[in-house]
Parts: sequence; C-alpha cells; structure tokens
Amino acid sequence: MSSSLRFDRGHTDDLMAFLMASPSPYHAVATAAARLEKAGFRQVEETAAWDGTSGGKYVLRGGAIVAWYVPEGASAHTPFRIVGAHTDSPNLRVKPLPDTGAYGWRQVAVEIYGGTLLNTWLDRDLGLAGRISLRDGTHRLVNIDRPLLRVPQLAVHLDRSANPDGLKLDRQKHMQPIWGLGDIEEGDLIRFVAEEAGVDAEDVTGWDLMPHPVEPPAYLGRDRELLAGPRMDNLLSVHAAAAALGAVAGQPDEELPYIPVMAAFDHEENGSQSDTGADGPLLGTVLERSVFARGGTYEDRARAFAGTVCLSSDTGHAVHPNYAERHDPTHHPVVNGGPILKVNVNMRYATDGSGRAVFAAACQKADVPWQTFVSNNSMPCGTTIGPITAARHGIQTVDIGVAILSMHSARELCGADDPYLLANAVAAFLAG
Repeated sequence: MSSSLRFDRGHTDDLMAFLMASPSPYHAVATAAARLEKAGFRQVEETAAWDGTSGGKYVLRGGAIVAWYVPEGASAHTPFRIVGAHTDSPNLRVKPLPDTGAYGWRQVAVEIYGGTLLNTWLDRDLGLAGRISLRDGTHRLVNIDRPLLRVPQLAVHLDRSANPDGLKLDRQKHMQPIWGLGDIEEGDLIRFVAEEAGVDAEDVTGWDLMPHPVEPPAYLGRDRELLAGPRMDNLLSVHAAAAALGAVAGQPDEELPYIPVMAAFDHEENGSQSDTGADGPLLGTVLERSVFARGGTYEDRARAFAGTVCLSSDTGHAVHPNYAERHDPTHHPVVNGGPILKVNVNMRYATDGSGRAVFAAACQKADVPWQTFVSNNSMPCGTTIGPITAARHGIQTVDIGVAILSMHSARELCGADDPYLLANAVAAFLAG
C-alpha cells in the first residue's frame, strides 16, 4: 500500500472535527463534499447530461452522497469498488407543528427517529440543526450549535421506582424538549430558526430539523485510548470513506484497476426505503449513468456490475464488559483491535466466504488487524445496507465496520485507533 494512503491518529482528530461539523445528514454530506472538492472532485447535477471524462465526481441528493473517481483510460466495463455507509443516526426529529408546551413551559414537539436509546437524550444540552426549504425551491442548512433545548428527567423524589425497577419512558409524553418559558405561539420555533438562518420566516415552507448534543467529541481514558462522541454510528464510516476515496484519487491512474466509489445513504436507521436510502435507485442509477457516459452498453453495465464489490461499513458491537453474556461466547471483538467483519448466515449481513477473502486481502495489504463479529444465537441480529445493496444491484457485498459501545446512544464510544485502521483498510480495498 502506498505510504500516501497511510492514516494515523491525526485521522481520528479529523473525525472529531467532522462529527462536530455534521449534526444532521444534510450537514454530513455537505462536509464530505467540501472535503472531496479539495481533493479535486466536482459536483454533477442529476438533471444535467453527464460526460465520460475521467476524474472525481459526486452527486448530492438530500442527506445522501455518491462520489466516484474514473481513472484515465478506464473502459466502459471497468468494475467498481464501492464503500457504502449511512449518514443518519437515531435521534429526535421536529414535527410539522412544532410549537407546544404546558404549565408555562414552551416545548418543541418531536418524533422519535430510529432505534434511539431514549434515556441518553435526557438532561443533555441540545442544539438544533438540519435544513429548511424555501418558497423558491432552494434549501438552507441550519446549525444552532449552542444549548437551546433540553429533555428534563423527572426527579427521583417523584419516581421512587426509577432506580430499583428501571426508568420507563413514554415516547410521546416524556421526550418533548423544553426551550423556554411563556405562552405557546404558533410559528414561534420556525420564526426563530429562520432568523438564525438569515431568511424571512414567510419564505420557509418546509423543514427537516433535529436536536443534537452540543458537547464535543473527546478522547477518554488514562492514556486517551478511547473516543467518545455523537453520531459515530455511522459518520465514523462516512468520514473514513471520504478520506480513503480522496487519498486513492491521488494515486497514479494506472495503479487503479477499479473505479472507486463512496456511497453514503440516508434513512438506514428506519429501513432505507426512500429516494436517498440504500433501498432506493440512487446508487444503481449513478453507476449505470457512469457506464453509459463512457460509451457503454447494457452488456458493459452487466460486466462492470459482475466484477464489482461493495464494502458495507457500519459500526458493530464490541464485547461489553458488564454484559458479556449477551455476546457470542467465541467471538469477542475488542476496541482498538481493528475493523470487524460482520457475519450472519441468515443474511442480515451480506458477508460470505468469498467476501471474507476480499476483506482479508485488503487488511493484509494495509497491514491492518481485523476481527470477526457474530451475534449470540439467542439475540436478534441487526442489519445494514449490505444485504439491501447486494439484493437490489446484484453486487457482491461484504459487511464490515468498527466495534463500539453504547450504539444508538446520544454519545457513543469507540477505540481511538480504530477509525484510522478502518480508513487504511478501506483505502487498500478501493485501490484494488
């Protein structure tokens, strides 16, 4: 592996900055795109005609980004090497009629997005971020990155059963954050957001807004060997993919036997069924248009897809020291042990023996250690964009990721070395 593709702890420092700059999927793709622009990539519009020129290109759609690099001399049937990830994280989302409250408290009405650990959102200082849609059809990113909201927990004096019996939260009644005092005023929140964004509130016709913890990521532990932060599921993988793609695009074209691709989708945490989700047509459309723009035929498309491999990169479970019985007794991924290969024979993960060989070769090339994750047979297994990608596009797919604790918490925990180990493995895979 070229020394230019090596990442070190500086990559983890950069991940922390990426997490802070990406409080919503829309910010995540904008941040990734800005980094790719610096690496020479250029945006192409889906509504425009595409050409077959070489170089780095990317498409933005909502909270999703697909970026690819066409080496000089690539044929119409050159296979792709894809790293897939997702930009969304379980959280709270603002409702269409957000202004609510009671007993002199002004609150914001929210829905629960994905499988979030509700208790982790209690008593945290929360900002508000996302995008607003304007009357002229444009969008504006918004990031109010200061303490604005809070979901207050009930005092133990008023719930004596909370400690012995466990906290019980009603998703509708107990998760509405407060943001001030006074009477409820219809349109108040959006007027405030519009002012923060520097636009006229009357021009705001839609919004996709979500609270986010404002506490920054931080190294943790005696030797700073751990990293705590928000949205690592799965912006850790998005960041690794963008860094790896940018680095691979800097290699001499003759050293790239494949077309490297990064695909970061939205809505994985609620099933991927949207126009920006992995179960939508976005990835397949981009790959096909790339083939056809280079003068390819359907036969070239079929040949390219047949030789394509996708790494579906998402966080996985490190063995939990307080709940070791919840894990498979012979598979105990540890933090800072390198990326994990996810296996499930019922195809909740897409990995098979052939995919294992591809991943092992990439890790060997990058000189990166790796581990295997298998769920305890008594525990339901989660899933990823991997099986969806494999089934929808007929592409060989391998599920990998980084082992973490506190998955789906408002603040997750990983090993500080694992992000750059993952990035090295991904870069070796993309480079072929």
